[in-house]
Amino acid sequence: MAHFVLDVNETLSDMTPLGTVLSEHGAPAELARTWFASVLRDGFAFSIHGRAPGFLALGRELLTDLLADVDGLDAPPSAVVDDVFGALGSLAVHPDVAPGVTALTDAGHGVSLFTNGAAASASGLVERAGIRDRIGHVLSVEDLSVWKPHPAAYAHAIDRIGTLAGQLTMVAVHPWDLEGAASAGMRTVWIDRGGRAWPSSFRAPDARATSFTALAADA
Repeated sequence: MAHFVLDVNETLSDMTPLGTVLSEHGAPAELARTWFASVLRDGFAFSIHGRAPGFLALGRELLTDLLADVDGLDAPPSAVVDDVFGALGSLAVHPDVAPGVTALTDAGHGVSLFTNGAAASASGLVERAGIRDRIGHVLSVEDLSVWKPHPAAYAHAIDRIGTLAGQLTMVAVHPWDLEGAASAGMRTVWIDRGGRAWPSSFRAPDARATSFTALAADA
């Protein structure tokens, strides 16, 4: 049986509500994607120097900065940030996640989570989805000084799960995450819900699936 290691942000969680909250306050909904990309960018940069901050703290600072350039907000930027992070803490999973994870574990496969965010946030997400009991390890980089895709992050996850890298399969929507996992010796699966082309600058994943239910059907 395989052991699947699932990324969390965007791979499991539907982050669309963050854009909805921003638009309700007069900011462009697309700012949510800009914000998330900015958080990843800075987290990766800090990781090079071995002093990556926590996702939530960095995220609040960056969103506050982005909102300072938005005209027409109906509330102070700090209040908008509070509302966005309130929504972040109550996100739901994509519709394919719960049935897919359930099918994987029913088939005898192991499933763990590995996030650049907080472990408590990841646990809350799968609790709300009703699949926390299907999850083994809930792993985060929050106790490290680096984020994925730094090699030390994957080494940490492999050590915590307690098996060989080649017996683990990283599952994510982000090519950069799969590149890092492959470099660490893990197998990789790309979840491609949108029918996009794989970016050729990254090594190809070992498999791709359009959803977690499709992944479970082929596992």
